[in-house]
Amino acid sequence: MNGTLYCNKCGAPNAAAAQFCNRCGAALNPAATSAPGAVSAAAPAPAATIPYAAVPTAGVGYGGFWIRVVAFIIDAIIVRIPVKILAVILGLGGLAAGGFDMHRFPYRAWPFLLFGGGVLAGLTVAGGWLYEAFMLSSPYQATLGKMIFGMKVTDLYGRRISFARATGRHFAKYLSGMILCIGYIMVGFTERKQGLHDMLAGTLVRRD
Repeated sequence: MNGTLYCNKCGAPNAAAAQFCNRCGAALNPAATSAPGAVSAAAPAPAATIPYAAVPTAGVGYGGFWIRVVAFIIDAIIVRIPVKILAVILGLGGLAAGGFDMHRFPYRAWPFLLFGGGVLAGLTVAGGWLYEAFMLSSPYQATLGKMIFGMKVTDLYGRRISFARATGRHFAKYLSGMILCIGYIMVGFTERKQGLHDMLAGTLVRRD
């Protein structure tokens, strides 16, 4: 039966043959973390057989709070430009404004306002999701805002994330914002600059 190693840094349980913690990436010390007298059934794999992507890189830089705020603003502008253009083409701007003079025809204006405003909000949300999920799961591993500052979003081992994980990370941002933006503020205080949405999705924002 395989033993269990507990990380000296974060206390997370790991397989007996693990060389690095699956939660924080710290190197494991079998002699210090295994129970006295316990013998591991599987010998640790030679270093040459461990995939490069699974080995934490020393001196990795992470995207800090303020630089990510600026990247977020850039991405928000990028998403809203095509939404606004589409709104003009479809006439949604007029609908969101009420469609009629609200002072003269309030009973006619409200349905247009609600419909137009709802469609614009839906397009903005869908556009933001698809833009971020496709870009983060692409070979670029970053949105245009993050690319400007040399940042990439990866999993905990530096690998490219999937569209599904990028989607989960995107919608986890709503939770980070709902709790008085504490989930975002955590970026400035955590060791690897992770917000709540990064922790939930198991991602890192690395900076070259």
